[in-house]
Amino acid sequence: MTSMDKAWLPSSGPMPRPESVEQAREVIKNEAFDAPNVQEITFNALEFTAVCPKTGQPDFGRVEISYVPDEKCIESKSLKFYLWSYRDEGSFCETLAARIADDVVYAIDPLKVTITVYQSARGGIELKTTAVREKHSS
Repeated sequence: MTSMDKAWLPSSGPMPRPESVEQAREVIKNEAFDAPNVQEITFNALEFTAVCPKTGQPDFGRVEISYVPDEKCIESKSLKFYLWSYRDEGSFCETLAARIADDVVYAIDPLKVTITVYQSARGGIELKTTAVREKHSS
């Protein structure tokens, strides 16, 4: 799949490697489905990797995505694809939490989303960053 192709995942077979975070963000938007009557959904991605923008070394950790759906829900296969797109992306942990929160809002416009990124220890320091986005009534 190239970024010029429609941003959908194949229904079967191996998942293609994401070309970019931008492409993967379109995939989670296009693969979203109508929300059932549930109050909160939480995903825990236990094997998240990104790259340190200063050193180029891999950063390992996990991401917790918790949201209150409005009209749409995130499809889990598309979320795996989206998170995989960060594997070669240079980003600080703080930037990751904020960007993922913004991308979830873009994809499904939930009532509330909380993203927590837990970065595994490097140099003896662990890091936890949280970003929250809420829809406010007009």
